[in-house]
Amino acid sequence: MVFPSFILQAAQSLSAPYKPQGDYCFLGYTATKKIGKAFLRNRTKRRLRAAAAEIFPKYGKAGTDYVLIGRYSTAGADFKKMKNDMRIALVRIHKAADNKGNADEIPADGTD
Repeated sequence: MVFPSFILQAAQSLSAPYKPQGDYCFLGYTATKKIGKAFLRNRTKRRLRAAAAEIFPKYGKAGTDYVLIGRYSTAGADFKKMKNDMRIALVRIHKAADNKGNADEIPADGTD
């Protein structure tokens, strides 16, 4: 899912047999050099971590691995809007995964 302040990718965990039992998901954070200098990349990842700490415990799906990719606008984006976009992205990505076998039910324009 692509949003102005981040990109969210998700996949069913392939290492599920090796993980301890529990209701949790794994998160990864990426900020490339395209974003800018080190202080911008660090700020981008800090903001992604802070938003994810509030959103993923409620909306994350156990047994799923996620990657949050920072974009150029992440460091200066409105934090409340970024958290709302993250919540929407998780709902949409889980809806798409549930309807994986039936692509006709997934809206092409990304709306619910």
